[in-house]
Amino acid sequence: MKVKIMFPLVAAGFMVLAGCGNKAQETDTQSTCKSVNLANLDTTVTAGEDFYQYACGGWMKEHPLKPEFSRYGVFEQLMEMNREQLRVLVEELKAAPQQEGSVAQKIGMLYELALDSVKMNEEGFEPVKEELLAIRNLGTKAEFSKMVANLHKEGITPFFALYVGADEKNSSMNIVQLYQAGLGMGDRDYYLQNDETFSKIREAYKAYISRLFALAGHSPEQAEAAVAAVMNVENGIAKISFSREELRDSQKNYNKMSCADFIKSNDALDWNAYFAAMGLDSIPELDAKQFAYYKKLGDFLKKVSLDDQKYYLAFNLLSAAAPYLSDNFVNASFDFYGKTMSGKQMLEERWKRALSTVNGSLGEAVGQMYVSKYFPASSKEKMLTLVGNLQKALGERINTLEWMGDSTKLKAQEKLAAFTVKIGYPDKWRDYSALEIKPDSYWANVRRSSIFEMEYMLADAGKPVDKSRWYMTPQTINAYYNPTTNEICFPAAILQPPFFDPEADDAINYGAIGVVIGHEMTHGFDDQGRNYDKEGNLADWWTSEDAARFTERANKLVAQYDNIIVLDTMHANGSFTLGENIADQGGLLISHQAYLNSLQGETPAVIDGFTGDQCFYLGYATLWAQNIRDEEIVRRTKMDPHSLGKWRVNAALKNIDTFYKAFDVKEGDAMYMQPEDRVNIW
Repeated sequence: MKVKIMFPLVAAGFMVLAGCGNKAQETDTQSTCKSVNLANLDTTVTAGEDFYQYACGGWMKEHPLKPEFSRYGVFEQLMEMNREQLRVLVEELKAAPQQEGSVAQKIGMLYELALDSVKMNEEGFEPVKEELLAIRNLGTKAEFSKMVANLHKEGITPFFALYVGADEKNSSMNIVQLYQAGLGMGDRDYYLQNDETFSKIREAYKAYISRLFALAGHSPEQAEAAVAAVMNVENGIAKISFSREELRDSQKNYNKMSCADFIKSNDALDWNAYFAAMGLDSIPELDAKQFAYYKKLGDFLKKVSLDDQKYYLAFNLLSAAAPYLSDNFVNASFDFYGKTMSGKQMLEERWKRALSTVNGSLGEAVGQMYVSKYFPASSKEKMLTLVGNLQKALGERINTLEWMGDSTKLKAQEKLAAFTVKIGYPDKWRDYSALEIKPDSYWANVRRSSIFEMEYMLADAGKPVDKSRWYMTPQTINAYYNPTTNEICFPAAILQPPFFDPEADDAINYGAIGVVIGHEMTHGFDDQGRNYDKEGNLADWWTSEDAARFTERANKLVAQYDNIIVLDTMHANGSFTLGENIADQGGLLISHQAYLNSLQGETPAVIDGFTGDQCFYLGYATLWAQNIRDEEIVRRTKMDPHSLGKWRVNAALKNIDTFYKAFDVKEGDAMYMQPEDRVNIW
């Protein structure tokens, strides 16, 4: 199946943005457009000294970190507003009588259960007691493997994770995929690095493990044994896990084979028992992503007692369930993951946590209500115009790339023309009639919801890919590019200020939502996306010369970000963040080109003392205004493929020639980079 070619959107690229115009004859006093919010600025520094501080310092001063946040920025500010809107919708459902079994009744009941702290505190660990006992009574490898499958169905990922998605070399068909997983601290560096920061976190993690087992009725001796067992297993997993950089190698992480061959290759589990328990005993093949990992896992587990492995499974269950049990479990989870890992000082209000659960369990149903109440149809039409403008601009930039040959350019243009664009919300809403929400325990409902999600996904195994499916809910403040469907998606919630404001000056919108659109488009051509063709298949469509020139430029960008010190002696990881850094840079270049196209040769008016180009870059920088805790800097540097907000601004803009002209950045300024050192890819 070919990806649908969006000819109407390509045609729309010839239109200008529908919103406030930038007419040359306008003056400062005549303009009615929203422009730069002067309160966001910090004019005690110059743009050339530290553009991030200059553009965002005022906002950061006026929005200090709240105790419940590890990072508070424009994204979080918008999320808070969204949550208040969703709270109104959900509480209306909870308060009103609803038809039994209706999705409205399910939303209201789940939300009410999540708020009932009295019931949860009375239950203690009772909701997980039966499953803990089942883990304790495991006696054979087959039983153990079946329990791993049961936990996987519940959304818990001991040892590895199973996913059903597009076969990357046959993108029209779904295939079962296995991914390394199983680390409670999320990344192998938390186990393997021995400096003071990580040593302290490991000690806190041990205390957390012990605390959970004590709360679940285990003796101090049993809790101590559990700590030793969990750390032994997870240290072993960490040592054999692929690095974050290795996980970015799409070809290395594609290992399609028959199930029979996979089972013969390793004995990490009783695979026949596992796949049967997952309902996948008849699948002919799978993609064992990190293939070498499973042989090493099997060899390692031979050295680990069954009792220790059972402690590991029990901990996985307890840790996953903790946020949905009594307050002492909730507090234990927060003390480690919230305070120690992220630096938060206070647990979120219960209604916010309850709303997150409802969003996670019945996301599209909530999204349907959200769209109906808060998303104007006009926003979708304006986004279609913007996307078309950006597509046209990217096509123009591809044609003028001096480092890329004609044959590769042709393939790139074909891929661009084949983009599928999703805006606002899906055409078909999901059916939740099979999901049971019952007045038993909160955790029981969360567990059933996770199983419902997994079974929904498992049902796709071996079937054609449904390219109409969305991978974000409409109320999500984000956007994505999916390489196997060659699609870009912009949920309804991101189409509001400060990302998109129909009353704002065009330059502001192009600097904000325009760059977001360009960012997602560029993902189709970043170090990973470039390996997929217009059909979404993992295929090499580059000449060797063009691939070498791309890699040369990408490596220069890696080196730039590797040199950034994010905290104390910790450096950014340019290899891990490469895809997002390429996309940031591409988004800026593409959207600025689209903005210039929209002017049709006219010079925009100076508004509030700022030129059009200045407004463009200030509009971009504003999106990344944030305050962040040191602990969160460490965590995101290890686990987030995006650069930190400050560097998404300063590091990206140092490579953009038009930024220098806009703010008269000169040699000797901190924001200055020699022209020969600047990297331009897309």
